[in-house]
Amino acid sequence: MYSRLLVPLDGSATSRLALAHAQTLARLSGARVTLLHVIDELRHSNGFERPQVYIDEVRPRFLQAGQALLDEARQEMEKAGVATDTLLLESEGRRASELIVQQAAEIGADVIVLGTHGRRGMHRWMLGSDAEQVARTAPVPVMLVRPSTTDAPEGGVSA
Repeated sequence: MYSRLLVPLDGSATSRLALAHAQTLARLSGARVTLLHVIDELRHSNGFERPQVYIDEVRPRFLQAGQALLDEARQEMEKAGVATDTLLLESEGRRASELIVQQAAEIGADVIVLGTHGRRGMHRWMLGSDAEQVARTAPVPVMLVRPSTTDAPEGGVSA
């Protein structure tokens, strides 16, 4: 069925839900899971810090936080008996969706399990969501995961 799953994570509720679905799918098929976190460096810089401050303080912190996110997810997967790899990438000005699709091809993923999180408001209108871009351009099937609408608060919609 599947031998390799790619699961992009960003710490959002939908990426945690995608992780849970990937865990179930991996256990059923015996697949190995690669957890991917893409860091958008520009979101971590105010543009006013000196270059040395960015190199010595800012960059190490966002790399450490990204690795911690991956390590926590890997431990959860391995506790469930799922073989897991992690991959931390810096976007270097590229879209996260491009890097997700590239990694799917490079690792030989059979499917990408992706939460429908991503851009909101004006950024989504101008750039589209990462999930939409991945689904359009991926060389493999994409399993899009989102919270159930039955979990929405009364009179509202779920995020």
